Amino acid sequence: MKFLYFAAFSLAFFISFIGTVWVAKFARSRRIVDLPDENRHLHKKPTPMLGGWAIYGSFFLVTAIGVLSGRLTHGNIPFLVLIGIWLGGGFLMLGGYLDDRYRLPAKYSVIFPILASLIVVCSGVHAVSIHNPFTNTVLFTDSVKFLGLPVLSGIVVFFWTMIMTYTTKLLDGMDGLVTGITAIAALVLFALSLTPQVMQSETALLAIIFAGSLLGFLILNFHPAKIFLGEGGSTFAGFMIAVLAIVSGGKIAATLLIMGIPLLDMLWVIFLRLKNGQPFFSGDRKHLHFKLLDIGLSQPQAVLFLYALTGIFGISGVFLQSRGKLIALAILVAVMLAIIAALYAVYQQSQKKHE
Repeated sequence: MKFLYFAAFSLAFFISFIGTVWVAKFARSRRIVDLPDENRHLHKKPTPMLGGWAIYGSFFLVTAIGVLSGRLTHGNIPFLVLIGIWLGGGFLMLGGYLDDRYRLPAKYSVIFPILASLIVVCSGVHAVSIHNPFTNTVLFTDSVKFLGLPVLSGIVVFFWTMIMTYTTKLLDGMDGLVTGITAIAALVLFALSLTPQVMQSETALLAIIFAGSLLGFLILNFHPAKIFLGEGGSTFAGFMIAVLAIVSGGKIAATLLIMGIPLLDMLWVIFLRLKNGQPFFSGDRKHLHFKLLDIGLSQPQAVLFLYALTGIFGISGVFLQSRGKLIALAILVAVMLAIIAALYAVYQQSQKKHE
């Protein structure tokens, strides 16, 4: 089985890397590029987008091989769920292409994540129950069904998928940031799927294929990036983490730990935008990664710092039980607030020196 995971990871990595080279040439030939500026787009020259197509294509091809070889046709992931993942990801890729090429308004671009999330729910991805983290007793079991689908569970999965999709979408503002953090999340979910408490080899296989697809792309996406994820890639990243969290046995608490920094960053930025009367989807430099640049870190230093935080809390999610995860989540919130306070203090000091 170990060889299977290694082979799947290696094949996904290789296809993704080759696909990235091809997609970059295609995007450049169609002039689907991101132009630099002095505010949020910090690259030096026009950079091709559509990078998510290489990740999605690699993931699709390797998981399709897994189905044809019989490795993904048994266990905890029904074939219908795989079709839902493929179709949902396909809609995100389509929406991403249209957005990257035509700069869709937010009211239109949101249609594709909504469709992707609905497809996942209709394919059978659902949270079976919710447990008390302190006593592990069942608090909620969804018995209300509509057309054979659990209603309340479907609502939970829909909003969970939308939240994670937009977490990575809004985080995508620096070379390799979303790709690397999502790859760490996929590797942690791979390890979590192999723990004695979970033991889901099919989920582990999906996670390691996704990680290989991301890391094959990261080679050309890390600073200085030769290609960007684009809208499709940034949304597909969060979409896949959301789905993997559910199919691995509803490991939402562990996933919140893994993706805690990006999620808290998103909530903080949304709060500031609403406070200042700005549109929800407006671009600005309020994100944590931009603040790290403002205090003097380079892009690679800022990205690696956020990788480290993600890895530390992600690994803790593998070993901690439910109560420990809640404590770790509380610590994560405290760490995030401490970082924000420290960055603000350092930034204020640097501003005074320049006055």
